[in-house]
Amino acid sequence: QVQLVESGGGQVQPGGSLRLSCVASGRILGISATRWERQAPGKQREMVALIRGNGASEYANFAKGRFTMSKDNSKNTVYLQMNDLKPEDTAVYYCAATIRDVDRGVNNYWGQGTQVDVAS
Repeated sequence: QVQLVESGGGQVQPGGSLRLSCVASGRILGISATRWERQAPGKQREMVALIRGNGASEYANFAKGRFTMSKDNSKNTVYLQMNDLKPEDTAVYYCAATIRDVDRGVNNYWGQGTQVDVAS
């Protein structure tokens, strides 16, 4: 079974930085589109950043200029570098990916999330 596991969350002061990682495991044949989402308490889940299968990246407006998404295909890992964090960035951050695997073909998968708390 494919699993995505996020790490790197924690508490950080406003203006600080965090680097989130997401590792995919399982009988994976290929990973195309990848993305980061976040959800704050009482809020809908929203897209943070994504990398399309063709390599093009897109960012939510709140992330532009502050967050950078990258990936290492050889490690089945995606990253989210977050700089100049603000209190409103507090949320659970989830990674997601479109993955072709042996068991189910092409499907979208999500991790369990990692908590990011931006506070002094």
